[in-house]
Amino acid sequence: MSPPQQERMPSGGMKKSLQDEIEAILRERIMVMDGGMGTMIQRHKLSEEDFRGQEFKHHARPLKGNNDILSITQPDVIYQIHKDYLVAGADIIETNTFNSTNVAQADYGLEHLVYRMNKCSAGVARKAAEEITLQTGIKRFVAGALGPTNKTLSVSPSVERPDYRNITFDELVDAYKEQAQGLLDGGVDILLIETVFDTANAKAALFALQDLFEEGYAPRPIFISGTIVDKSGRTLSGQTGEAFVISVSHADPLCIGLNCALGAAEMRPYIEAIGKCTTAFVLCYPNAGLPNAFGDYDETPHMTAMHLKDFAMDGLVNIVGGCCGTTPDHIREIAKAVKNSKPRVPPATVYERHMLLSGLEPFRIGPYTNFVNIGERCNVAGSKKFAKLIMAGAYEEALSVAKHQVEMGAQVLDINMDDGMLDGPSAMTRFCNLIASEPDIAKVPLCIDSSNFTVIEAGLKCCQGKCIVNSISLKEGEEDFLEKARRIKKFGAAVVIMAFDEEGQATETDTKITVCTRAYHLLVKKLGFNPNDIIFDPNILTIGTGMEEHNLYAVNFISATKVIKETLPGARISGGLSNLSFSFRGMDAIREAMHGVFLYHAIKFGMDMGIVNAGSLPVYDDIHKELLQLCEDLIWNRDPEATEKLLHYAQTHGAGGKKVIQTDEWRDGPVEERLEYALVKGIEKHIIEDTEEARLNQEKYPRPLNIIEGPLMNGMKVVGDLFGAGKMFLPQVIKSARVMKKAVGHLIPFMEKEREKNRVLSGAVEEEDPYHGTIVLATVKGDVHDIGKNIVGVVLSCNNFRVIDLGVMTPCEKILKAALDHKADIVGLSGLITPSLDEMIFVAKEMERLGIKIPLLIGGATTSRTHTAVKIAPKYSAPVIHVLDASKSVVVCSQLLDENQKEEYFEELTEEYEDIRQDHYESLKERRYLTLSQARKNSFHIDWLSEPHPVKPTFLGTRVFEDYDLQKLVDYIDWKPFFDVWQLRGKYPNRGFPKIFNDKTVGEEAKKVYDDAQNMLTVLIREKKLQARGVVGFWPAQSVQDDIQLYALGSDPRASRPIATFHGLRQQAEKDSASTEPYLCLSDFIAPLHSGLRDHLGLFAVACFGVEELSRAYEDQCDDYSSIMVKALGDRLAEAFAEELHERVRRELWAYCSNEQLDVADLRKLRYGGIRPAPGYPSQPDHTEKLTMWRLADIERRTGIRLTESLAMAPASAVSGLYFSNLKSKYFAVGKISKDQVEDYALRKNMSVAEVEKWLGPILGYDTD
Repeated sequence: MSPPQQERMPSGGMKKSLQDEIEAILRERIMVMDGGMGTMIQRHKLSEEDFRGQEFKHHARPLKGNNDILSITQPDVIYQIHKDYLVAGADIIETNTFNSTNVAQADYGLEHLVYRMNKCSAGVARKAAEEITLQTGIKRFVAGALGPTNKTLSVSPSVERPDYRNITFDELVDAYKEQAQGLLDGGVDILLIETVFDTANAKAALFALQDLFEEGYAPRPIFISGTIVDKSGRTLSGQTGEAFVISVSHADPLCIGLNCALGAAEMRPYIEAIGKCTTAFVLCYPNAGLPNAFGDYDETPHMTAMHLKDFAMDGLVNIVGGCCGTTPDHIREIAKAVKNSKPRVPPATVYERHMLLSGLEPFRIGPYTNFVNIGERCNVAGSKKFAKLIMAGAYEEALSVAKHQVEMGAQVLDINMDDGMLDGPSAMTRFCNLIASEPDIAKVPLCIDSSNFTVIEAGLKCCQGKCIVNSISLKEGEEDFLEKARRIKKFGAAVVIMAFDEEGQATETDTKITVCTRAYHLLVKKLGFNPNDIIFDPNILTIGTGMEEHNLYAVNFISATKVIKETLPGARISGGLSNLSFSFRGMDAIREAMHGVFLYHAIKFGMDMGIVNAGSLPVYDDIHKELLQLCEDLIWNRDPEATEKLLHYAQTHGAGGKKVIQTDEWRDGPVEERLEYALVKGIEKHIIEDTEEARLNQEKYPRPLNIIEGPLMNGMKVVGDLFGAGKMFLPQVIKSARVMKKAVGHLIPFMEKEREKNRVLSGAVEEEDPYHGTIVLATVKGDVHDIGKNIVGVVLSCNNFRVIDLGVMTPCEKILKAALDHKADIVGLSGLITPSLDEMIFVAKEMERLGIKIPLLIGGATTSRTHTAVKIAPKYSAPVIHVLDASKSVVVCSQLLDENQKEEYFEELTEEYEDIRQDHYESLKERRYLTLSQARKNSFHIDWLSEPHPVKPTFLGTRVFEDYDLQKLVDYIDWKPFFDVWQLRGKYPNRGFPKIFNDKTVGEEAKKVYDDAQNMLTVLIREKKLQARGVVGFWPAQSVQDDIQLYALGSDPRASRPIATFHGLRQQAEKDSASTEPYLCLSDFIAPLHSGLRDHLGLFAVACFGVEELSRAYEDQCDDYSSIMVKALGDRLAEAFAEELHERVRRELWAYCSNEQLDVADLRKLRYGGIRPAPGYPSQPDHTEKLTMWRLADIERRTGIRLTESLAMAPASAVSGLYFSNLKSKYFAVGKISKDQVEDYALRKNMSVAEVEKWLGPILGYDTD
């Protein structure tokens, strides 16, 4: 669609008044954007009919959820939302067009309406902005929102085909172009490319906008907002914030910043980093904190505003607003908070005189940057190996060439697919897409190299980073040169200019200078090209050819380089090094020496970068003197016979061999080195014989203890240091501990014999304790989970702490006795379930009562820093420290036992915990709750009469599953928690399984642990070492207010007494003032008794038996690694059992989704119908509900799964829960509740309020102390 006549500008570009007006405001004060559109639309509870309106009443596809169509079907709703934000204080409102592209709208069959959708949305926003502008006299602006679409140019939608993309750059350009036309014709002031999770998509949007401006649309200010997805500091497609800024800055955005994914607190470091690398204004509109486990946002307007106020006070931002979860209440508070703060002052320049490039990471080339290696081997014309792989279609194997180049020091990768037998554009696209799937390669910028400009454009369309184009020239004249350069600038790339014009290739020094100078002025003066993005290649030509006219080619290049760098500011010099020595092909040693000598001199005269075989360049001073002299003579043209002499040298000097290191060479060293090597590498094979060899050396080690204190502790110190530095990972540490235990186990009988002999002969006292300290560890009474505790114990042991592990279900008196008996320096308590928190408090109180004054460590999944500071620390006067994981335990314990550090550490800890307590109590004052009566009035409403009637299960009562086939469960294993046990966490894009294996930091170790797990799993299944048992049951059920009553089989609920009641807890924490979201309780998903409909409730309990016995057997063999492994696998199999059984329930046993066809990935994302919440978890945090389950289904007798006094399940590898079949049921978090609900709940459960408060402590919205 062509722009309307009034939008065309005859000349001069942007309307200065608009650009100047916004910029003037930004320099004067902080502007405020609006908040979440989707958040507000949800509050209107619009039906499918509302979304359709009259126009789309008979549309073939569902439209509910397509928020953008509401600008056509419900414009008054959208208008009111805009108006609410403007009244709240927004200076800028976004159009309701986040998904208004033909790409996104294709899902709804409305792609033909995209132009209209955008124009209408812009019109609605324009109307609201102008109305409030007239009312207030303060001008308001409309930003046309261009979202990221639901497709990506940088990531394949298919794991099996990493080179595949389901959309092209050109298709995205067309989509954004159509969207932007509608927005511009609708009258937007600003174009906002937002929520950029893939920078390549954003570059397509920028390309589209530039197209429109070139076609006659009046340019508008451009805002660009990226999305950092987590604390890795990267976008979803892997770029860092700075790399993102570099990649899009060619479009000269007025503002650049971040939105979505993170709350303000988490976003701060990335906003700060972006501000340091851009001259643009900075915008920031975060979510209302991080989503909770159920996707809701808990951060109050005041909390968000206070975070952004800090940003403003520190001069970080120019525009603030809100994204997901934010409302007009948030914007009102934000506007007040930043009202009197001065805006950030953008720097006049950043990285002056630097060339800025990017892959996934930024790359800056400044005046003092060392020579830049551009890897040359991904070139079908320059590498036989690479060409062979590409010709054979082995593209993924060819990636190894690229990876090797980066590993060998290439800072940029040159990619060339120029071969007559290749489809150049297709080959370039495929290989660049593959590179994008490999972060270890994609981190560096690419140099897209081709003599065919179509191939160059194909490469640029695949890259999210800022590339180099190699190359263009004046060969076809100025018009062709300028057109190609204009296109390159539009892609945001730097460019290599060959010293080549209409007369041919420049070979003489003066000609090289003349051609480069002409090209430079054309680029800078005619196109406004950034001089720092210009690279000249003055042609490195072949010497040593035997032709006299070629002898000065090297000298001419170096001489021209010197002048170009002196006369053309900002320009860089590059060249293809392999051309120089082409006459000596096949003589690699000669060629490498020539390259080393040439670069040594060229760099001194100003050469900045070169296309080289990274890693093969010799150091100038390391070149053999005779060879060095011959190369010098040839390059500087000092000896007419230099070529012959070099050939003669090559014939008389062979390439020396290299010593091959045998894998067992470590066995030749002294016994001390062998012991240390075995410990660090986790090698058990020779540990007993080496330990015995050391023991027999009585002169060096007169006592067995000397071996432990000497080589064994030295080895474990290395292990501890490597682990602390992040150079070893938990599985490796545990393998090292296994080796250590075997060595010590061999020495113990000799030590006991020596001790007994000393006692008999002289009554000698025991020797001085060789350990750093003694630590007693225990899982508290009532809790059976100990994987985390065991790992902490192993890690502490590896760092020379004596660990007394009391196991699980440990009573308080046993813990205190062990602490006194062993003269413990520290006690550590662990727990997984919430009742364990009360037991920890009790232990702390008892330690205080008995006058024990040693540090107390608190850890485990249910614990938190806040609970430790608020509930445990005040009960005990010695240090109480929450320890997050094993890697932190060593640091904490070391500081607590260091005489020089412990007092200062305790003082800092005391102050920190006091601050946490004060914040906690302040937050309790700020929180507001509905009364229970009000919450019930706002419950989740299901129209039971119009809904499909509940499905009856295929059987009622219970069914036991004995000795369930473990092989069936393997495919249902979720491996992420398994890697979490081992503290192996990949970074984007290698977070999940199996992508974690590609992570450059933990991938290799993750693969080893996984392979070990597979081997153990095979044995466990084949030899039937574990057994899976479970039970499923279904009963007639009806809801009565917040309770679910169950009835005897075949009875009429309206005329019968219930046989059991499950008691529910309802959300009470007040939601935002304008929210219409319900206050949920599990009973909402069961048909009420008064409805007359017959509904049902299910339950299950499953477990993996035999784990504890196997684990103990491994521990007896000093094999902590296998002990932890079998526990981790037992937990995974139990969870897999629950997942597989739930699928059978949905499809067969209850059959309410009998046609379900979901893969494992869908199950992970909870895409199934119905839910299986567990007591003790967010939807019902009360563990005592398990008692009803166990009694109703006689679970302990039928399965052997028992409940401890704290209501933990034993064995630990067990899962239980309830089954709900209603398709509208969903997981949620009850959150904090107030005392009126606690009292009501106690009455319904026939328990005292104090007893209920004990079990519900973590969710109480008030303080019981």
